[in-house]
Amino acid sequence: MKKTVLALAATLAILALPAIVHAEDAASPLSFNVGVFSDYRYRGISQTRLKPAVQAGVDYALPAGFYVGAWASNIKWIKDAGGDASVEVDLYGGYKGEIAKDVSFDVGVLTYQYPKNKLATSANTTELYGALSFGPATIKYSHSVTNLFGFVDSKNSGYLDASASFDVGSGVMLAPHVGYQRVAKNSDFSYTDYSLTVSKDFEGFVVSAAVVGASTKSIAGVKAYASPVNGKDLGKTGLVVGVKKTF
Repeated sequence: MKKTVLALAATLAILALPAIVHAEDAASPLSFNVGVFSDYRYRGISQTRLKPAVQAGVDYALPAGFYVGAWASNIKWIKDAGGDASVEVDLYGGYKGEIAKDVSFDVGVLTYQYPKNKLATSANTTELYGALSFGPATIKYSHSVTNLFGFVDSKNSGYLDASASFDVGSGVMLAPHVGYQRVAKNSDFSYTDYSLTVSKDFEGFVVSAAVVGASTKSIAGVKAYASPVNGKDLGKTGLVVGVKKTF
């Protein structure tokens, strides 16, 4: 964990160098984010064996609605599965636009990279995604064009989710979410996830608390997403708290 945190900190420091150059440009399309969370949940499943995560990212808004970005977090699940990767690095790019007033779209490609993961079926995954937003609500579908997160023969898996974000007063945001992950040819690992997040921005620091969980199946009496280290259900409903800064 210590090495992972130091690696992420070093990466963020390197990425931050361009921000110094652009510091005097208020309209700079370049932004950075860094956060610390009590758990890293992705689609309801803990990626850090219910342990804390340090995360950092960079985004660049290209002209005419195009964008690219990168994001990283420490993880535990690959080493727990017998592999050799302690960091996830996401690279993405896409295009956003407006169809009509309060109706927008977002399409793109996202690749999840787990350097030297050494799993029998590589954990590296690439998805195409498309989203429609109607005011505060968004519906999104992601489709894998590779095997999905190390599952054998799982190309063409899909994830459909719906989410929204509401200002309930005094700058407090409420964000409900529900999604369904279909793992192609591995139906025992398909599941529904859900979350409800409350957050508030304190002078650029967004503090959040989320109830997150996943309704996963059991295989021979053991949860499909149980940790191979301690047997804990990685999709169990739990509270995730964190703080994130964007600059």
